[in-house]
Amino acid sequence: MRHQKKTVKLGRTASHRKALLANQVCSLIEHQRIRTTLAKAKAARPLAERMVTLGKRGSLHARRTAFAVLRQKDAVKKLFDEIAPRTADRHGGYTRIVKLGQRKSDSAPIAYLEWVDAAFAVDEEPESKARKSKKERDQASAGERKSKKAAATSGKY
Repeated sequence: MRHQKKTVKLGRTASHRKALLANQVCSLIEHQRIRTTLAKAKAARPLAERMVTLGKRGSLHARRTAFAVLRQKDAVKKLFDEIAPRTADRHGGYTRIVKLGQRKSDSAPIAYLEWVDAAFAVDEEPESKARKSKKERDQASAGERKSKKAAATSGKY
């Protein structure tokens, strides 16, 4: 029975899991949002929240403790200088997990792990992925042929 064994193992050894979660949190600090599997997001979330709490303390001991876990100086600097002051008035709950559905290749559940107060533009899907009707495709290809023909006569090609 697995009573009181709350560590999510993620199919890795302890050192591999520790390195993976530290890298996930460093990526979160650097990019403000990461796209990962739901299990990894749920495992990285408590570590990210703990690092923000250390950042809010701001002491040298807290900085060294964060560096011992994350092992990236620039991530620790950004955490203490930018992210922790942004969350000064918040008592926990610094991250959110947004479920995105399932990955196409292996149907693993995918999610965003992001800061609650992050100010970033939502990346939108390009329109080229939307399926065009046959009439629209014919018109677009005719326009391309005309522009290539005009460019060929002007000597650009």
